[in-house]
Amino acid sequence: MITNPFDDDKLHEECGIFGIYGHDEAAAHTALGLHALQHRGQEAAGIVSYDGEHFHSHRALGHVGDNFGNEPVIKNLPGSRAIGHVRYSTTGDTVLRNVQPLFADFEFGGLAIAHNGNLTNAYTIRKALVKRGCLFQSTSDTEIIVQLIAISSCSTVVERMIDALSQVEGAYSLVALTRSKLIGVRDPLGVRPLVLGRLGDKMHIFASETYALDIIGAQFVREVEPGEIVVVDGDGVHSIKPFRKVPQRFCIFEYIYFSRPDALIQNRDVYSVRKRIGAELARESHVSADMVIPVPDSGVPAAMGYAEEARIPFELGIIRNHYVGRTFIEPTEQIRHLGVKLKHNANPSCLKGKRVILVDDSIVRGTTSTKIVEMVRRAGATEVHMRISSPPTTHSCFYGIDTPKREKLLAARHDVEEIRRIVGVDSLAYISIAGLYRAVGETVRDPAQPQYCDACFTGDYPIRLTDQEGGPVPEQLSLLAERG
Repeated sequence: MITNPFDDDKLHEECGIFGIYGHDEAAAHTALGLHALQHRGQEAAGIVSYDGEHFHSHRALGHVGDNFGNEPVIKNLPGSRAIGHVRYSTTGDTVLRNVQPLFADFEFGGLAIAHNGNLTNAYTIRKALVKRGCLFQSTSDTEIIVQLIAISSCSTVVERMIDALSQVEGAYSLVALTRSKLIGVRDPLGVRPLVLGRLGDKMHIFASETYALDIIGAQFVREVEPGEIVVVDGDGVHSIKPFRKVPQRFCIFEYIYFSRPDALIQNRDVYSVRKRIGAELARESHVSADMVIPVPDSGVPAAMGYAEEARIPFELGIIRNHYVGRTFIEPTEQIRHLGVKLKHNANPSCLKGKRVILVDDSIVRGTTSTKIVEMVRRAGATEVHMRISSPPTTHSCFYGIDTPKREKLLAARHDVEEIRRIVGVDSLAYISIAGLYRAVGETVRDPAQPQYCDACFTGDYPIRLTDQEGGPVPEQLSLLAERG
């Protein structure tokens, strides 16, 4: 598999989804939207369009620009409506059969579907469906939804989708395309993001982030609400709320790292939130130093906020090479070590003889942080203090973010002082969970019902982990399996 061996010490972005209805160049606009969402998934990309008579599809491994950057591909995707997907695999191998959108022909016609998130009972349901006789073409959990739609006894496609989603557990945002409809859905807790936009009077868009609207000149209308199904068709935009209302638990890591800094989330701009996180860090754990430097690029806004609050200079002591991407080089341990230098390089003229505060968004395995600290010291820094704009990552995510198993997470096995020694810094501090909540606009974190999904820091999983726990098969699926 072609891969990038230089990013194994980050939490990887889940996926990005995009859909548009009513534009003569729907596929081209979808490709632009996927460009804007490329940071959310860099392993594969796909687009399905509909021209009023036929569905057209192009899916491929690699970046959006590599696969949709030429005119012939877009010309082969005609139609006034389309959906697209960029993928980082959280379930299923990185092979073409798992690249989305997935497409299937049903008795009511074709259906294409793209999914951001993870189903936590996918394995349990899959076993029951296989026993019933369902044939799977992929190893992606998204196909669970497709299969459940296929066997539903409901009459309309929307009713079938409601029936299918009522049987799954987990975090999901979906866009789906039928012969007459574009559909957007968020899970009842609203863990994963999805926004609704408009271009002109009759063109409607779904996207994982608001920047995907900006890039095509569309207007942000609102967020799709948790548990809401929004249907766009020839009669306009329709909202359905078929699921039991539960307290929201939006993924707080979207604010820390995943979303672009120019995104708008819950009427808050991510850039300002990240600066406030840095300011909270400075108030909680400032140490005397000559400068604040970010680990680019994700640490930049937090470092700026830290420097402003601490009233010490912000400097670019580490320069990032933006042209290190996917590589054919085998990710041996030696290449991984060199990879840090390929992606980041210290600036000796800035660092020599200085006491520096190094700001990053997270420490996952600790391997990259250790090498960056070594690099900064070799450049002449006399002291290196590290500040992290998230609490310690102590638990794995099962809701659509690719994280190592818990035993691979440094903070799951070591306390802060032990991590400080491993990473090799003079001092280390993370933002507190209370400080993080203050930065995103909450006065306190309600321990009885947290306002966000923060399970990677607290272990408080808001959605049952059925596959991990070996939970029961849903009753309706058990009956289907028995009859099958």
